[in-house]
Amino acid sequence: MSILVFIDHADGHFKKTTYEALSYGAALAKQTGTQAEAVLLGTVSEDAASLGKYGIQKVHQVNQEALNAFDPQTYIRIIAGIAQAIQATVIVFSHNSSGKAIAPGLSARLKAGLVTGAIALPDTSQGFLVKKNVFSGKAFAIVSIKTPVRIISLNPNAYPVVAGEGSAEVVQEALAPEAAKVKLKSVVRASGEIPLTEAEIVVSGGRGMKGPENWGPIEELAKLLHAATACSRPVADAGWRPHGEHVGQTGVAIAPNLYIAVGISGAIQHLAGVNRSKVIVVINKDPEAPFFKAADYGIAGDAFEVLPKLIGAVKKLRGLA
Repeated sequence: MSILVFIDHADGHFKKTTYEALSYGAALAKQTGTQAEAVLLGTVSEDAASLGKYGIQKVHQVNQEALNAFDPQTYIRIIAGIAQAIQATVIVFSHNSSGKAIAPGLSARLKAGLVTGAIALPDTSQGFLVKKNVFSGKAFAIVSIKTPVRIISLNPNAYPVVAGEGSAEVVQEALAPEAAKVKLKSVVRASGEIPLTEAEIVVSGGRGMKGPENWGPIEELAKLLHAATACSRPVADAGWRPHGEHVGQTGVAIAPNLYIAVGISGAIQHLAGVNRSKVIVVINKDPEAPFFKAADYGIAGDAFEVLPKLIGAVKKLRGLA
């Protein structure tokens, strides 16, 4: 029996959420006295054996370029086969676009209980209890999984990356994927140097920025902080910023270590997509803006006066001024 972790990657590189899932899977294996293994589909430019430093003993890789084109049905068939071969009792995914596409179908195929968006290690002292967010992060639920095989998708930034020493054994699986029923015709990449869902820091702007021509300070601050840029829904709907930057309940849900909201009132739909941020900083000239109630730090002031001072302070801190 073992814990099996899905390795998510893009453009040949492992995603940050993969390291979180590996650390989570390794901790769960230690907790249950089993072995942590991983499954890697497709080709990568990084060393798969190096993932052993996150507590993984073995990586099962299907090293075929055809698998770089993400097809959930193909992935489900292969992962199910590997999970059954190693008698995996728990399969761990990241709760991102890949995990959301694979985990439900795999659950049906293996007749396995599924908990999505887990935020902590399971309590195995009395069964198998998994804690997760519900009601857009306003409450928690403890879900019991009673099936022999369990599937968990881990919320991004919900579990720390734990790196140590070690090297994993890489096993090349000789599997021939069936012809995909879905053909990938094109890929449109979201703009920005740092993927929004992978960012540790996010600087976001709202209607208080008054127009797309005023986005320079947002981008400058983001560059100084090595952060991603984001926006509220009205900004994206108005065409000021790409829809890929829209964060909130109807946009991208994020959980960075630091979220800086500039000129955003903090409607509940927006807050639902960012309330898992570790620290929230709000800059708004309206001291009664709802976002201040959710903020860890708040600055009641005009963004066009506050941002230049903030940028200057960061430059001075980094020795750039």
